[in-house]
Amino acid sequence: MRGTSRGAGIRACSVGSRADVFRSAPSVWRRLRPLFLSAATLASVITVFAQSPAPAKDPMLQAMHDELERSAKLSLNNLEAPYFVEYVIDESENFSVSASLGGLVSRRREHFREPEIHVRVGDYKFDNTNFGGGFNSGTRYDLERFPLENSYPLLRRYLWLETDSAYKSSVEAISRKRAAVRNIQQTDQLNDFAHAEPVHHVRDFQRLSIDEEAWAKRVRNLSALFSQYPEVKNSSVELESSTGGYTIANSEGTEVREPENVTYLRVRAISQASDGTTMRDAVTFHAADVARMPSDAELTRGVTALAENVVALAHAPKGEDYNGPVLFEGTAGAQILAEVLGKNMILTRRPVSAGGRGGGGQPSELEGRMGARVLPDSFDVVDDPTQKEWHGRPLFGSYEVDREGVIPKPLRLVEKGVLKSYLLTRQPVRGFEGSNGRARLPGNNNTSTPTFSNLFFSTSDTVPVAELKKKLIDLIQTRSKPYGIIVRKMDFPSSASVDEVRRVLTGAQGGERPVSTPLLVYKVFADGHEELVRGLRFRGFNAKSLKDILAAGNDSAAFEYMDNPAPFALMGGSGFTAEACVIAPSILVDDLELHPVEDDQPKLPVVTAPELIRQQP
Repeated sequence: MRGTSRGAGIRACSVGSRADVFRSAPSVWRRLRPLFLSAATLASVITVFAQSPAPAKDPMLQAMHDELERSAKLSLNNLEAPYFVEYVIDESENFSVSASLGGLVSRRREHFREPEIHVRVGDYKFDNTNFGGGFNSGTRYDLERFPLENSYPLLRRYLWLETDSAYKSSVEAISRKRAAVRNIQQTDQLNDFAHAEPVHHVRDFQRLSIDEEAWAKRVRNLSALFSQYPEVKNSSVELESSTGGYTIANSEGTEVREPENVTYLRVRAISQASDGTTMRDAVTFHAADVARMPSDAELTRGVTALAENVVALAHAPKGEDYNGPVLFEGTAGAQILAEVLGKNMILTRRPVSAGGRGGGGQPSELEGRMGARVLPDSFDVVDDPTQKEWHGRPLFGSYEVDREGVIPKPLRLVEKGVLKSYLLTRQPVRGFEGSNGRARLPGNNNTSTPTFSNLFFSTSDTVPVAELKKKLIDLIQTRSKPYGIIVRKMDFPSSASVDEVRRVLTGAQGGERPVSTPLLVYKVFADGHEELVRGLRFRGFNAKSLKDILAAGNDSAAFEYMDNPAPFALMGGSGFTAEACVIAPSILVDDLELHPVEDDQPKLPVVTAPELIRQQP
């Protein structure tokens, strides 16, 4: 669903049982044990629940509010009381169906709620978060499911148990964090959390309404199109439609219920070249409302184009080493700008660990470059979650409040080529104390991750798209190069396997952050004719390369995708996602380097594939 999707990624973010936490710290566990096991306390809590009348309006928000009031009074001898408590409940009603070669592979409908409980001890300057202490510090109690029904006493019970577990982890974490910071000399004195004004923003969730039989038939028929392409080794078509959203209540007084609805149809295909190289491509169709999904004719055209792409790639010659200008045309322009610039607008802090400063994620290439030129001076970049449509089409990345309860506003990130701001959460970073409402994904160590919404690239100096190709040809002739390069599609978000992504990351030279693989790459010669090539990757392409944009087209491609924290926004690489849309022109970039992929490739099948017989709809 929009903002979160149930899956392995969610479970991977939660951390093991409370017993693992306290085995390593028995003295703290002895102080905490009465909070959970005291019979008198348990009896009194049950009595409170039994005597509490069911609220007349909203049991969920009332249960959250009442537990927040009780949690504010938490106090144990020699242990710190919470200064901030927050409940975030993700809810989703999903229908999913997948098929291959005309046959259904899976079909499922489910409804779930996932709690995320934040208990901060200490104060805004120094608390238990942003600490990777090498022990389990999760915020989820050992409960398999959160209640689906709005039973007030039941919701109170579960919130109590979740808060109990989170509080125990928090007091243990701050103790270890204090010990860890004694071993390091801090060069900055950043606060751990920023204040935010209370927000009241409550909208109703929708129920999932979808014709399951019609969509199952549609998915089956689309997958059967691949039976016309025997050279496609493997293919899949999957649909997921979700409604729901997230509910937030915190001790500062914020109450939020933000609906999130999304439907996507994702199609993937794989072929194999004669030398064993695996060629792949994917296409995804998105809509916030299932009723606004593309027509059958448009879906069929997209699937057919995908099949033809992977077949053509299997027969294309292998690319060679190249250094020179590259034209990113159409969607590829938006993809590369989203990945190379948009992703670098995210600033994160390295967590404190038991040995001092931890590694954390890869830092932004734009960190510390406020006021520096990052694009040609004709470019402006604005992130605007408040804009609902563009040229008559709904914008995919719009939202009204983020996962920390902060209302976003339009944000100018780049002005006349100069970096003006970053995407921020309530975790302060150097130079910025507060949030600008971009916390849309959960982060590590009880933090949030920012991401953009509707990212607009505009430039005051454009040329017709056809002129960009002519400029590219003029450049290669001036430099006596045999050909130039046009990229029309990047593998972003990536449809690669986890193993392939791992190989790309480990093979990066000098700690560089690699960009995704270009999928549709064409040599363009002096006479204008083009030749598709395969198996190339960029080397040394980073945010600084965008200063060498030579020209931009007068076109604007709207590229929609499901963003997540995984490298290359890997499809299925994280249990949480956020919708994003990038509107950008084609761009001609000077002096980029491509080289052939040198990974070991799988062998061709020993036995030929069975004959495909297309099934009738």
